[in-house]
Amino acid sequence: MTKTADLFIRAEHADLIKKLNEWDIAYHQNDAPIVDDATYDAAKKRALAIEEEYPELAQGGASTHVGAAPSSKFKTLTHSVPMLSISDVFDEREVADWFNKLPNQDLFIELKVDGVSYAARYEHGVLVQGLTRGSGVAGEDITENLKTIPDIPQKLSGQYPDEIEVRGEVYMLRDDFIALNAAAAETGDKVFANPRNAAAGSLRQLNPAVTASRKLSAFGYTYGAVSEKMWRSQSEYFDRLESWGFKTTRKWARHANSMDEIQAMYNDIILTRAEIPFDIDGLVIKVNDVATQEKMGARANSPRWEVAYKFPAARAVTALRGITIQVGRTGVLTPVAELEPINIGGVVVSRATLHNADEIARLNVRVGDKVTVQRAGDVIPQIVGVAEQNPNATDFVFPTKCPVCGGDVVRSDGAVAFRCVNTLGCPAQRIGELEHFVSRPCFDIDGIGTRQIELFISRGWIESPADIFTLIEKHGDEIRRMDGFGAKSVDNLRKSIEGARTQDLHRFLTAIGIPDVGKTTAKLLANNFGNLASVRAATMSELTAIDGIGDVMAREIVSFFANARNIAVIDELLKYVTVKDAIKTATKSEVSGKKIVLTGTLANYGRDDAREILERLGARVQGSVSAKTDIVLAGADAGSKLTKAQELGITIWDESDLERVIKNAGADNDGQ
Repeated sequence: MTKTADLFIRAEHADLIKKLNEWDIAYHQNDAPIVDDATYDAAKKRALAIEEEYPELAQGGASTHVGAAPSSKFKTLTHSVPMLSISDVFDEREVADWFNKLPNQDLFIELKVDGVSYAARYEHGVLVQGLTRGSGVAGEDITENLKTIPDIPQKLSGQYPDEIEVRGEVYMLRDDFIALNAAAAETGDKVFANPRNAAAGSLRQLNPAVTASRKLSAFGYTYGAVSEKMWRSQSEYFDRLESWGFKTTRKWARHANSMDEIQAMYNDIILTRAEIPFDIDGLVIKVNDVATQEKMGARANSPRWEVAYKFPAARAVTALRGITIQVGRTGVLTPVAELEPINIGGVVVSRATLHNADEIARLNVRVGDKVTVQRAGDVIPQIVGVAEQNPNATDFVFPTKCPVCGGDVVRSDGAVAFRCVNTLGCPAQRIGELEHFVSRPCFDIDGIGTRQIELFISRGWIESPADIFTLIEKHGDEIRRMDGFGAKSVDNLRKSIEGARTQDLHRFLTAIGIPDVGKTTAKLLANNFGNLASVRAATMSELTAIDGIGDVMAREIVSFFANARNIAVIDELLKYVTVKDAIKTATKSEVSGKKIVLTGTLANYGRDDAREILERLGARVQGSVSAKTDIVLAGADAGSKLTKAQELGITIWDESDLERVIKNAGADNDGQ
């Protein structure tokens, strides 16, 4: 008895089909995929599983769906024979399930090229029509565009049928893709995510001259309508294609008669994938004998005699060409793997993080090895293991000098990272440091962002933070004449710079880029030492006596202020900036050491102001209520935090309690 899908299954299936249709349109029509291959494949696999269990849902579902409707920009023509898709399999077990049911296990295995499908119709050897796959039933007329691709002959050579439709894949060589994107970036034109998008976008141009300007390549691999078959097998058809003037993937193709041979090729191609000069996303395994193909026939949207054995989308194996060092804003030296470019999940990856020296040692990775690279979603690609060691590979030696400025590189006891100690004098750190310096938690200078900093540095107008305070005086007239600026924007920038000439001590300490010192630690330093001179002169023992500052952080602070270049930059900055002394933490306060949570709106204090006052009074302000919380300071419209505090029996204060503590602390300190 046929099972009937319930409402939940129907809803899930409908949602999957809706998503697949949206993704197909983005991929096939707009050449701009909105999900990676793994996400698409997982959704399609689930939809097909539902349709197999509930056949009533198959009509109009994933089982009968191919591609997307042709774009209205092109003339639409019907395919002489439908262009079906290929069923995907993702592991050895699924391949074996298919293989064991075959009546003829003589197989021909080809690469699954990651490009865009085409159908080229020839009459008496002359190319007369070219179509995209489109919906599989009808495609877009791209005849003139196909004629611009050198690998697709306009006139067949040798012996050929009177009429034949050759089908294949248009693609872009990886090197040509990288060159195309580099040129586009220089001119401000569209940059493509991967070679498949570049090939599809180039092939579906309304102006064939644009297609001709892109370096597109093509393979032939199958056929549609044909007046006379002059071959008995897939391998013989490849011979014919090559005799007519087409290129094929025969160089990488193999015959197979067992699961062991199939899996051996799969494993070999995984390892050598990066050496193939174009993108592939799997293998296509075909019954070689054409007569057997015809007997097996097809399902609604895919032949029974072939499957696509897909590679894992999030991982790939490629060669490690080298390891370079990237110096970040805080001076941390990060090793970066320079890879043989490889497509992972729809993005061409040529670099991956190696994190730090310990990670290189843990992975035992050396330059020349083949490595497994992982990319998941928007996560930065990373090397997760060595796939194949190269006996001639070389060990990487971490530098002892900064590769950018030549400053000393140190690795503090207990620290993971190597760091350039020339914090304020290292050009590699300069842009990031200046971005940090002008940001809201620091000097809060509006009108200077990354673009402006890069521009001013390139002109030689800014080398250190102090230069910001002479920028308008020295270069205001030139800035007014530059694109994107004007009298009003320069005047606003001037006002913002002038307003930043007086700074609270904790903002100043946050801004100057002491390693590991953020806003919270800067407040601790300000509240405990009170002025900049005392912070600069602080000893290890004085620093570690502060709750929240450990040995590693204390050592970073002492080292920072012991560096002559850092001191020179700070002293220059102090010629233009006044740093206000902080009110030292009260030695006698009702809230000293108390854990306090703020909630709701106070009438006379902003949230940040109240936090700062409490911290100066020795309290530890926290973000959430727990059983360890001592006090909840509640203003108007307090919500769930107040409710939870009441449930836990925690002391509740209002604004008058805060003012009382401030008053008492002031009186106590005055009497000291």
